[in-house]
Amino acid sequence: MPYSLQKKIKQFSLAFLICLLFMAAAISTLGLRDQVVAADVVVVPGNTVNPDGKPSDRLRGRLNAALRLYVAQKCKAILVSGGTGEEGHDEAAVMKKYLVDHGVPDAAVYTDNQGINTFATAKAAAALMREKNWKSSMLASQFFHIARFQLAMKKYGIDPVGHVHSTDYEIRDAYSLAREVFAYFEYTFSNPQTE
Repeated sequence: MPYSLQKKIKQFSLAFLICLLFMAAAISTLGLRDQVVAADVVVVPGNTVNPDGKPSDRLRGRLNAALRLYVAQKCKAILVSGGTGEEGHDEAAVMKKYLVDHGVPDAAVYTDNQGINTFATAKAAAALMREKNWKSSMLASQFFHIARFQLAMKKYGIDPVGHVHSTDYEIRDAYSLAREVFAYFEYTFSNPQTE
């Protein structure tokens, strides 16, 4: 391989790496800076439910973030959205039970059991908000997920006014952050409403 081509490949690789690191830093900065405001609803996307039917640490972290908002009277309702995972549990039902067991009134927790991905959750949230004539929403998830979650909501015509992140961290968050950089680009160029 000619030296000039090797040099160009190295330069491109370095520029690509810098771009990825910049995106990871931007995603982290946004997600770690909570924007707590009063909102009609807090939207919580699903995640793994343990085989025993209890929320995984990651899912519990999201739920606790939403719970803190409800206790602080920053929202009227909580929408929990998830699918049925490999473990065979309805994530939304498990999430609702967790919140109700921790003091949120049953009537204040709405469920969507079709939330198989972030776009599906955003679609359900937008539909519920229009049905209830709610104007404002907050998002509760892991810090690395907030940017893509906001983007998905905007694709369905909802501009979230705030967000909070889970304060439970895991080693695999580093991998998840790297994956989110690529997922964000994918969501940027996707139009879920035509699929």
